[in-house]
Amino acid sequence: MKPIDKRAGLLTRRQTIQGIGGVGLGLSVSGLAAPAVHAQSKRPIRFLNGETGKDTLAFFAMAAKLYEEKTGTEVIIDSVPLGEAFTKLTNGIRSGTPYDIGTTGFIGQVLLLAEEGHIVPVNEITDQYEWGNNILFPIDEKVYWYPFDYNLALIYYRKDLYEKAGLSVPTTWDQFATNCEATVEGRQKGCLFPIGSNGATNWMSFGFMWAEGVELFDNQWNVILDSPELAPKAAAYLDFMARLYPTMPTGSLQASYGDVLSNVVAGTVAHGAYAGRVIESAERDNPEIAAQLDVMPYMDSTGSRTAANHGYDGWMVMNTDNSSAAMEFMNWMTSELIVDFLHTAPVHFQPTRLDIYDNDRWRDNALIKKHSGMIETMRGLITDESVVVTSIDTQGPNPDVRPGKVFESFALPEMLQNKILRGMDSDEAVSAAAEKIRQAVG
Repeated sequence: MKPIDKRAGLLTRRQTIQGIGGVGLGLSVSGLAAPAVHAQSKRPIRFLNGETGKDTLAFFAMAAKLYEEKTGTEVIIDSVPLGEAFTKLTNGIRSGTPYDIGTTGFIGQVLLLAEEGHIVPVNEITDQYEWGNNILFPIDEKVYWYPFDYNLALIYYRKDLYEKAGLSVPTTWDQFATNCEATVEGRQKGCLFPIGSNGATNWMSFGFMWAEGVELFDNQWNVILDSPELAPKAAAYLDFMARLYPTMPTGSLQASYGDVLSNVVAGTVAHGAYAGRVIESAERDNPEIAAQLDVMPYMDSTGSRTAANHGYDGWMVMNTDNSSAAMEFMNWMTSELIVDFLHTAPVHFQPTRLDIYDNDRWRDNALIKKHSGMIETMRGLITDESVVVTSIDTQGPNPDVRPGKVFESFALPEMLQNKILRGMDSDEAVSAAAEKIRQAVG
C-alpha cells in the first residue's frame, strides 16, 4: 500500500504555497484571534478523519457508535486521505458548514487556523499528560492540537546483512558509508535516500544534516545555512551524500515514499529511511524481511550526536457552535479509547504521550511485543534531550509559515542535486541553497 504523501507541500503537503490563501480570511501572523466560547448544542459532532487504513476506519465507526450509546450525541465521521484534509476543512469553513473536529499533518495548518480563530485551544486535554520532545508546538502558551503520533523518519537496516558482513551499527558518517558500500552485492544495493525535488527527499534525506548541527534560521529568522559556522557542516553533508549515491539503486532521483517503502520491504536495499509503517507492511508482505529489520537514528560525522527527521499528525477542535460538545468527545476518546486507536497501526502510530509506553494494554499487542526492542529505540528518540528532532518545516524559533515555504521551494533537494548530479562544488551548492531560501521566505 502506497503511504500517504504527508510532506509534499506547505499546507496539504501536496498543494503549492499559492494554496495558503485557501482560508481566505487574511492569515495575519501578528497575533492570535481570541476564540469564541459557544454553548453546547445537541446537534451531531462532525469529525474529519485523515487516517484511512482499514482498521483505523473500523475504529472510528466503533467509537462513534459507543459515544452515541453513551451520550445520545451522534458523531458523523467523514474520512479522506490526509493530503486532502486541509482543503476539505477550509471548504467547510467557507461554505458555512465547518467540521467540529479536524485532522492535520502539518503544524503550519494549525498556525494558520489558530491565527484566524478557526480552532480553539485544547490545553484542558493536553495538560493532563506528559509528552515527548518537540511535539505540542504551543502558540502563546496555548496548545491548538492533540498530536496523536510521531511519524519520525528513521533509518532501517538489515540485521542479517550486518551479521553476514561482520558489521556493527554505525555512529559516524564514515562508518555508515562503509556499511552501505559493504552491503552492495549484485542487485542488492547499500541504501536508498531520495534526492529528487519532492516531499520524500525533504523528509528522508536530511536527518544526517540535522545531526551535524545544521540549522536554517537563527532566532530572528535570519537564514544561517551559509554562515561561517554552518556552511562547512552543510558542505560536509553534501560530500557524504555524494559518497552514498553510488551505493543506491538507479532511479534515486525520482524515488518517492512508496519507492523507499517497497525497496526496504522487498529487501533490495540494506538501509532506507521511513517511519513505523515499514514493519506493518513487511509483516504483511514479507515476514522474513520483517524479522531482520531494526532501526537506528541518523548520525553526525563524529559520532557525537544523533537525529530523527520530524513527522507528526494531530486532531484539532474547530471553533464552531458545537465546540463544547466536540471537546467533550475528544476528551472521552483520547482518555478511554486512545490505545484502541493506536493499535490500528501499532508500530506506525508511535505514541506522543509518554504514559502510553508504560500502558500494559498498549504493550499487550502482538507487533509491539514482537518488535519491543525497536519500540524502545523509538521511545528513546523522543525522550532523550540530546537527540535532535527537527525537519525543514519545523525549523526556526517558533511555529511559522516560513519553514513551510522553504519546504515547498525544494531548496534543499536542489542543493543535493547540484552536488550529486551537476557536480557543483559543495560550498557553491550550499550558497545557492541559502539564496533560494532567502527568496522563498521573502
